[in-house]
Amino acid sequence: MERYWHTRCLKCSCCQAQLGEIGTSCYTNSGMILCRNDYIRLFGSSGACSACRQSIPASEMVMRAQGSVYHLKCFTCATCRNRLVPGDRFHYVNGNIFCEHDRPSGLLNGHLTPLQNNPLQSGPMLPDQKVLTP
Repeated sequence: MERYWHTRCLKCSCCQAQLGEIGTSCYTNSGMILCRNDYIRLFGSSGACSACRQSIPASEMVMRAQGSVYHLKCFTCATCRNRLVPGDRFHYVNGNIFCEHDRPSGLLNGHLTPLQNNPLQSGPMLPDQKVLTP
């Protein structure tokens, strides 16, 4: 970000704290300038990808599921490793992401159940099923 501010003018987009008074760094994401606390609150508790554990730069777009944050390239099905994109249906089961095709067939409502005939064919979404939105 190639811009300059007076110290008193550089404020967090969320809490309006003057960033020069609370630290020596600031974070940017989605057009916002943020203090460290608000950046972590909005974009992840550790600033690290839940899949690869590598740091996520403040300027990078992310995917989120159940409070976890992922690099776009790391948001993949645990079985087939295909990358999921906004609009894709997925299942989040015991901390793992599955595409609609690879959902563990013995799971229903997060519990093991007898195998059923393709429970994802049609009808309402199951409780662990999510749809990615941009």
